[in-house]
Amino acid sequence: MGDATATLARAAGLHPRVIDLSLGRIERLLGALGDPHLRLPPTIHVAGTNGKGSTVAFMRAALEASGARVHVYTSPHLVRFNERIRLAGRLIDDERLADALERCERANAGGEITVFEIATAAAFLAFSEAPADWLLLEVGLGGRLDATNVIPPPAAAAIAPVSIDHVEFLGSTLAEIAREKAGILKRGAPAVAAVQPREAREAIDRAAARAGVRVAYAGEDFHAREENGRLVYEDSAGLLDLPPPRLAGRHQIGNAALAIAALRAAGAALSARDFERGMAEAQWPARLQRLSGGPLSGLAPAGAEVWLDGGHNPDGGRALAEAMADLEDRAPRGLALVCGTLATKDATGFLKPFAGLAREVLAVPLGADHAGRPAEDTAAAARAAGMPAAAFPGVAEALRFLAARREPVPPRILIAGSLYLAGDVLAAEGRAPD
Repeated sequence: MGDATATLARAAGLHPRVIDLSLGRIERLLGALGDPHLRLPPTIHVAGTNGKGSTVAFMRAALEASGARVHVYTSPHLVRFNERIRLAGRLIDDERLADALERCERANAGGEITVFEIATAAAFLAFSEAPADWLLLEVGLGGRLDATNVIPPPAAAAIAPVSIDHVEFLGSTLAEIAREKAGILKRGAPAVAAVQPREAREAIDRAAARAGVRVAYAGEDFHAREENGRLVYEDSAGLLDLPPPRLAGRHQIGNAALAIAALRAAGAALSARDFERGMAEAQWPARLQRLSGGPLSGLAPAGAEVWLDGGHNPDGGRALAEAMADLEDRAPRGLALVCGTLATKDATGFLKPFAGLAREVLAVPLGADHAGRPAEDTAAAARAAGMPAAAFPGVAEALRFLAARREPVPPRILIAGSLYLAGDVLAAEGRAPD
């Protein structure tokens, strides 16, 4: 059996930049493989800044509730690379992953390629060879020049909320970033979108006009609201009275609505019961995931709540702070934020929404494999955002510090700031996604 890790490491040496948005290299590789991206099941293509993965999770749960076989491609992974590729409901196994990557490596014949491009080609190869009814395809970065955008017009395209992130690759304004995200819109493919800031909306509308596509928007063409503890969704096809999303946080109502709208736009034959199960059974690790009883979370104060989330940009910070405020309203506890961030991210922007809510920030570094911001710098960003903060060598030390206080009311602890941090926490907990 081959070694997927070794193949990916060799691929990393074939291009001088980790990220270099382009379609030419992957089109060449796919051509050498016999164009597997042209032999995929009906596809729903998902772009956006925040909420892509949760939207995919809701769609997958609803489709699988109907008995459909569903391929899924997402990124990045949290613990194991296999998490990126789900074949007809199951994560790709090591042998099949290694085989697909090695075939791509041979076909590439030493040509320039990025790791994401060779991974995407391997995913398309695996998808084309395993029977399924649907493919849920998440954009890696941007949209227009993302490696996933080589597919022909999909069954539907969905654009989750757009905000400022990855400015070094996508542009420094909402309009520039939204234009890149809207690059997945293709003539003949119905499209849906979440509520967008004005600048982003205008850019998406311009891209849609160029593609000859009409975008159905949340709040105009479809609506969702929380009512008496239920999720009420309505569009021209009718009303759905559903259980609340299993994924925690008020922002998940919008993600669930986008998922329903995308499935309906794509023509998925789903019953109200399928949508009910989709809301109730959707899982997406490290998105307000409650931790307990693990080797790491067990270091927290007895009786404390420990939550984990991969949120890392200003809009992600706002959604998380809103969710923590809702929990505080229902059951007051002091909130301690354990935070580690990438050096390329806006740490102060992420942390600002927690001012007045989090009593303190315990800053930690990321693992040695990631370009993390030093814990002392994250602590300084927290203080600049208006919160007391201190640096710790790692999450374990931060949790032990909190446990040593022996407070009468155990705190609520949120670990957030980076998907890499979330992945390391899940690995320490022995809870790799499956």
